[in-house]
Amino acid sequence: MTSSSGASRRQVLAVAAAAATAPLIAGAPARAAESKGPKTWDLTVLGTSDTHGNVYNWDYYKDAEFDDSKHNDVGVAKLATLVNQIRAERGSKPTLVLDAGDTIQGTPLATYYAKQEPITTTGETHPMANAMNVLKYDAVTLGNHEFNYGLPLLAQWIGQLGFPALAANAINEATGKPAFLPYVIKNVALGGYDSPTLKVGILGLTNPGVAIWDKANVEGKLVFADMIATAAKWVPIMRERGADIIIISAHGGDSGTSSYGPELPNENPVALIAEQVPGIDAILFGHAHNEVVQKFVTNTATGEQVLTSEPSKWGQRLTRMDFTVAKQNGRWRVLSKSATMLNTNTVVEDPAVLAAVRGQHTKTVSYVNTVVARSSVELSAAESRYKDTPILDFINHVQTEVVIGALAGTAYAGLPVLSIAAPFSRTAIFPQGDVRIRDVAGLYVYDNTLEAVVLTGAEVKAYLEYSAKYFKTFAVGETVDPANISDPLVPDYNYDVISGVDYDIDISKPVGQRISRLVLPGTDTPVAADAQFVIAVNNYRRSGGGNFPGIVKTQVYNQQQEIRQLLIDWAQAKGVIDPADFFEPNWKLVRAGVPVF
Repeated sequence: MTSSSGASRRQVLAVAAAAATAPLIAGAPARAAESKGPKTWDLTVLGTSDTHGNVYNWDYYKDAEFDDSKHNDVGVAKLATLVNQIRAERGSKPTLVLDAGDTIQGTPLATYYAKQEPITTTGETHPMANAMNVLKYDAVTLGNHEFNYGLPLLAQWIGQLGFPALAANAINEATGKPAFLPYVIKNVALGGYDSPTLKVGILGLTNPGVAIWDKANVEGKLVFADMIATAAKWVPIMRERGADIIIISAHGGDSGTSSYGPELPNENPVALIAEQVPGIDAILFGHAHNEVVQKFVTNTATGEQVLTSEPSKWGQRLTRMDFTVAKQNGRWRVLSKSATMLNTNTVVEDPAVLAAVRGQHTKTVSYVNTVVARSSVELSAAESRYKDTPILDFINHVQTEVVIGALAGTAYAGLPVLSIAAPFSRTAIFPQGDVRIRDVAGLYVYDNTLEAVVLTGAEVKAYLEYSAKYFKTFAVGETVDPANISDPLVPDYNYDVISGVDYDIDISKPVGQRISRLVLPGTDTPVAADAQFVIAVNNYRRSGGGNFPGIVKTQVYNQQQEIRQLLIDWAQAKGVIDPADFFEPNWKLVRAGVPVF
């Protein structure tokens, strides 16, 4: 983690270094142009976001080139080809490249260099630093997933970058000052020898949800200020320090809503920042994984139109923002601005980026193809959202077994253990025969750790009612299409199933009244409101991710064990994955007591 004094020094150095490259007579052409009427110049800003550890156009879970139903491609190597094409096209005209965060987590490649061979132990350069340094970014904003592996690994990665990492609203709790560089101001020559210089201010904002999602890594060390208030604080300072144009790189969506409660600042405030904070020209944003080509938001104080754009995820898209500027009455003004979106499936991968990461990619491919067990039958996650499936029970069985073993001999040993899992993937499969690490990683795609808390029967019911809001309402007799069964506003990872009790979800009932049956396993005995259960749950959910009720409690178990690794360890120890060892059908969707499927 960078100290506040270190951040200040880096800020001064960044500005000074840029100033050192500026022409000595930068203002002359502009003054000459003004005598004939304002001469215009242009600036291009390219934006990426949510690359999530993707360098190669490769699906590590399938051990094949990445492809999806829309034939998207992924990876920094594809982005680099587009960026280099635009740089070549523009020649001496300025082109900046920014990223809006979530960079070092999301693929087995990224996990390998955080967990199997962590860069904090080996000193090796992280693959995402290798790739991004070849592309030559101008700045990256820290996303919430940058904090997944702890502050030491984050600091090491930042130190490996050849460009600044920004997060103005991540505050050192001890000092009250920014823990990272808040912004940079780049002196940009507008094209050719003796061209004028434009001072481009870039402000980075990270997501306040880090305080919940990575509480174990940041509690007592960092606090996360409101993104709107932080922008309102720094934009005037950047203007005072000479910024002619201000671009925010923000890791937050634009919906104005949060996946958590009101105890933290807004998770997705980009439209509100544009609306409420004067002096912003454009916002590159990420976090929601949406493709927003060009959206203008009117600032209520100035009436100015703020350009916003979000370039999807994983390196599938590249935002291109184009600005036309002119110097009028001694000040630079933006005369026009627009954004377009480029698709990385139109280009080949950049060979220099591939070469920079080839050894690390090859090592990761070899690791994820390690066989851990044999499966007696094929197990698929395709129906796990709406049917009780063996592959999701596999997760719950392992979690239950680990917690029971850990609590033996404690005051909690006599309590029944329930387990919670979400259907993270619709495509995960354990094939009949050899099951590899990539198959397990494809089922459990997040780097969550296992925890446990105590809930009452009433709290378990409330939790299940909240989870059941995932489903749309279908009247008795209405056709239920599995492809259209869920509320599109509730992601799959925010729907949980629980093992250890039997229950029915009546999708003909209103949200909040859907758990029509909740009984002890294999009986007709209702779960008593005051009964006590130990609940095995991942750290994301236990910390408040998804805003589920009752679960944010002091843990009775927390050994910082990664769930994916626990699944791998169980499979290796058993040698065989057989549903007969763990599949317990305990829940179903119903209407008026009649099963839907």
